[in-house]
Amino acid sequence: MTFEEIKNDEQQYMMHAYGRFPVALVSGKGAVAKDVDGKEYIDFTSGIGVNSLGYADDGYVKAVSAQAAAIQHISNLYYSPVQIAAAKKLCELTGFDKVFFGNSGAEANECAIKIARKYSYEKYGGKRQKILTLVNSFHGRTVTTLAATGQDVFHNYFFPFTEGFNYVQANHIADFDAHLTDEVCAVFIELIQGEGGVMPLDKEFVEHIAAVCKEKDILFMIDEVQTGMGRTGSVYCYMDYGIAPDVITSAKGLGGGLPIGACLCSRKLADVITSGTHGTTFGGNPVACAAANEVLARVTTPQFLAEVKEKGAYIRAKLAEMPNVKEIRGMGLMIGIVTEKDNAKEIAAQCVENGLLILTAKTLLRLLPPLNITYEEIDRGLAVLRKVMEG
Repeated sequence: MTFEEIKNDEQQYMMHAYGRFPVALVSGKGAVAKDVDGKEYIDFTSGIGVNSLGYADDGYVKAVSAQAAAIQHISNLYYSPVQIAAAKKLCELTGFDKVFFGNSGAEANECAIKIARKYSYEKYGGKRQKILTLVNSFHGRTVTTLAATGQDVFHNYFFPFTEGFNYVQANHIADFDAHLTDEVCAVFIELIQGEGGVMPLDKEFVEHIAAVCKEKDILFMIDEVQTGMGRTGSVYCYMDYGIAPDVITSAKGLGGGLPIGACLCSRKLADVITSGTHGTTFGGNPVACAAANEVLARVTTPQFLAEVKEKGAYIRAKLAEMPNVKEIRGMGLMIGIVTEKDNAKEIAAQCVENGLLILTAKTLLRLLPPLNITYEEIDRGLAVLRKVMEG
């Protein structure tokens, strides 16, 4: 099929939920994708932080193919060795006690919300049920995770939204304290607000939340959907902050391209989710877990994580030399670029025309390349970006 034929069929048969770039990708290797016409693109997006090992990685393909050839799906009414292996590895890497697998970041976040509400209900009765999230946050697109998202633009159309969320200004300790009433059961934050513009939180603010939550037995929950699985140069971003949350959520890069989400909880919450209180048909699917096991084995080694930080520093240094760059923020291979001309969307479109896939977030350019991107691929992509920035 030609690109125009693909585009016409998409317009006719699919709901118009996405504003797409004019590219139809059909294959790839490493950080290089090819479209239907054979044109190559350096990919600085990795499927919005999902393809942690890039396209068609040999080890990843082997692991997924072997599992698909063995058994592709079983009900969660039966034991799945590959699923349990993934849970064990996650707990060993993080020190958390239990894992629940879903299919996405939104599902992982729904699980976290249910844990917080059930824990508080069982221990304190019905009075504690409010969850504090941050202004400018993003936690998913279900009705409940939209309600948890602290952006007014998402609080439209789908009324009534789930109740029980209040929003605190990021990095504002006084505002946090003012919202901390006796009704609060949990605080749920991203350490770097990804969709909100690659905005890292101040360590002092995070440490204050951690201390208050510990003192008041309020659950401290971290949304690591975008920041997790080596993206910042640590297994999870909370490790960069030196804190010990009660719950973290994970997805995106965990499956390396297949749909999987995970909610991890500490020992005191190990028995909150019981038979019949939560569940999923596809969560923890054997093929998705085989993919996660390959990712976990590869991206969590000290050498690999050190290389993520080194590549991030290399990219930042090159970006700092480019025109139209006002500010660079983020950690590891999660990078936001504020442009002098405030023209991120135009730059992203021009990059696609010139063979580079790049993201935006709010008014920024956003880079989430595969974690194993090579320096040759980095340089090819940065050459395109520089050309566009100079235009």
